[in-house]
Amino acid sequence: MTDKFDVLVIGAGAAGLYTALCLPEHLHVGLINKNTLPVSASDWAQGGIAAAIAPEDSAALHVQDTLAAGAGLCDLDAVKFLVEEAGACIDSLVKMGVAFDRTGPDLALTLEAAHSRRRVLHAADTTGKAVISTLTAKVLSRKNIQLVSPAFALSLWLDETGRCQGISSICGSRVKWLQAQAVVLATGGGGQVFAQTTNPSVSTGDGVAIAWRAGALLRDLEFVQFHPTALSTAGAPRFLISEAVRGEGAHLVDSKGYRFAFDSHPSGELAPRDVVSRAIFRHLQKTGEPHVWLDLRPIAVDRLRYRFPNIIQVCADWGIDIFSEPVPVTPAAHYWMGGIVADKFNQTSIPGLYAVGETASTGVHGANRLASNSLLECLVFGAQMGLLQVESPISKASADPEAAGEILEKSISEKDIEAIEKLRVELPNLVWQSAGICRGQRDLESAIVQIEIWRQEFASLPLSQALDNLRPGQIIDFSPADAENSSILRNWGEVGNLLDIGYLIVKSAAFRTESRGGHYRVDYPLTEPDWCTHTLIHYFNWYKSAAQSGQIED
Repeated sequence: MTDKFDVLVIGAGAAGLYTALCLPEHLHVGLINKNTLPVSASDWAQGGIAAAIAPEDSAALHVQDTLAAGAGLCDLDAVKFLVEEAGACIDSLVKMGVAFDRTGPDLALTLEAAHSRRRVLHAADTTGKAVISTLTAKVLSRKNIQLVSPAFALSLWLDETGRCQGISSICGSRVKWLQAQAVVLATGGGGQVFAQTTNPSVSTGDGVAIAWRAGALLRDLEFVQFHPTALSTAGAPRFLISEAVRGEGAHLVDSKGYRFAFDSHPSGELAPRDVVSRAIFRHLQKTGEPHVWLDLRPIAVDRLRYRFPNIIQVCADWGIDIFSEPVPVTPAAHYWMGGIVADKFNQTSIPGLYAVGETASTGVHGANRLASNSLLECLVFGAQMGLLQVESPISKASADPEAAGEILEKSISEKDIEAIEKLRVELPNLVWQSAGICRGQRDLESAIVQIEIWRQEFASLPLSQALDNLRPGQIIDFSPADAENSSILRNWGEVGNLLDIGYLIVKSAAFRTESRGGHYRVDYPLTEPDWCTHTLIHYFNWYKSAAQSGQIED
């Protein structure tokens, strides 16, 4: 494998795959994937892709719905760009072979919460899988794209001017450097920082964490969307029961069959996600019950079989017959609205560093994402990378870094392993309890103190110190070079990222003393006009500036 690329794309979900395909074909692209096969939140997406393509719909209506969901924090120009480019991206997917459902010759459209029109395209209830499988096949057929997996991006490599020129990465049991003229972060969200999440295990906030440590500008990390209806049964993962089932007519009820969501909003089950999630949370607090119920029986049987075969099968696997009984559900962390600040061309505050998809904060989601705008964002902004121009492509015939760099031999101690596993369990429980659906100052401040302690303990581990002292050109070989060590190294990297994003989410949630969109404070329940502004995070640069001015010790 070469160690020099024109462009490195970190992440192989919808954003990463589509970005890699849209980059100019004369560029040598490295696609970094943590797993040997694509596993991402995009792959799990059930609902679909929003696009105003129906005769009775319009881009203006889609803009209006997106702005309303975003609770005052959307960027109007970014939203207009998103919805106006939707049709072209759908055409692109259809030409690639994505088999969307149809009604006769026309693409089928369904309704989801907070949409004023039926505008969500779908492929049964496995839309994400249909998109990902098609994009993956296209990527594997491209000669200019080299899949680098399993590999884990550890940190960004900046030159003396502050420009990104590559990454350090964990490849198997080796830590090495990969160089590129441009790096695109498409690593998805960070749902695994919460004990209850619909996200896959790979969603550990890697892109946001490594960008923050390198000095990139971040925004609005307190805004996390909690999906109202995740499967809640003993032993089962928090499998997402798509919002589309409520769009098709399913009812949200309590143990007595009462449709309580209408007590919180006139739209009931089809209110914005944050409203429905809080309605469930409050109802469970009031009743003391462990979950509520999603009743799919109001949907015609033929329609149910046609639209939701995957949901039917997963529920059946856990002993639930949705044709004769409701499904037990509770809210779970689902989507991160905040991220790395990026413009319409995905450029971040660090030259040479780009961000696409859930990792980025482009302004299209504001304080609360409109349903099915997430896959759309991956496509629309991924397509923008087709405009990328690199100043001087790196020669493919690069020098062997092992000849130029110093190779270090390291081993992993039992102390490292035990500490990492302990943090992986305790951190998500703390963040869920303190910065979950409803938040309060006392819990947030207590969590900040505890996470700071954990971050210091993590930094003091021998493994952390060895990797943090890695210099460009150096390579670390961990002995023995086996699958177990490779797994431990990746787990170490993910836990470090989870600690950082957990700290940033909790800190941001404590800072915003109001309730807005996905951020709800029990002690500040009102939405305040003075808080209709973004939360910006640029800690690393502040730290350097303060150290240089003598305000703090370096």
